[in-house]
Amino acid sequence: MSNPVYLALDIPQLEPAKALLAKVKSHIGGVKLGLEFFCAHGSHGVHEIAHLGLPIFLDLKFHDIPNTVAAAMQAIHVYEPAIVTVHASGGRAMMEDAKAAAADGCKVVAVTTLTSLDANDLTATGVYGSAETQVMRLAELAHAAGLDGVVCSGQEVGFVKKAWKDGYFVVPGLRPTGGGTGDQKRVVTPRQARDNGASVLVIGRPISRAEDPEAAARAIEATL
Repeated sequence: MSNPVYLALDIPQLEPAKALLAKVKSHIGGVKLGLEFFCAHGSHGVHEIAHLGLPIFLDLKFHDIPNTVAAAMQAIHVYEPAIVTVHASGGRAMMEDAKAAAADGCKVVAVTTLTSLDANDLTATGVYGSAETQVMRLAELAHAAGLDGVVCSGQEVGFVKKAWKDGYFVVPGLRPTGGGTGDQKRVVTPRQARDNGASVLVIGRPISRAEDPEAAARAIEATL
């Protein structure tokens, strides 16, 4: 991939989302459409963005019984996504069925531990140990299930890559040098994540909420 940056296009209005993408499309490698976008714009919105010609990452984080997730995966074939997410905590059988139901060429990656969580948050949910330990545990499960890779923070991607050398690693929660962290807790810069082994860099607010989104996207691209 010449440009690993996927813009997280979680914008409530469709026309402003398309206008933003038109401004920055020459400085990114793809578009991530998450729950906010999908719930707001549905099938029509996905097709409208797809018409702009960039690979689509559907970040829908499927997490349900295996049969339901497999059916959902089949239902999104029509969008021809390049990447789709499921939650690793859904278990091995769910992940196996998700991968089996995915379209040819679609990478299925498992969300390990959200970048908004730290060790204290994990403990509160009954998961003990560090975020790194939980990420590695779930990455091993995803690997065993035959998935293409995982979603993890830039702080863990290096450790995961050592254990899964040919994996596909999606890293969100990135912030350029000097940028605020917002609700993210385990952050690194795009350059650091890339150096640590990230395959895809998911970047949203540092571009979408910048005073000049095109300049922000260009500046991030230049660091890579």
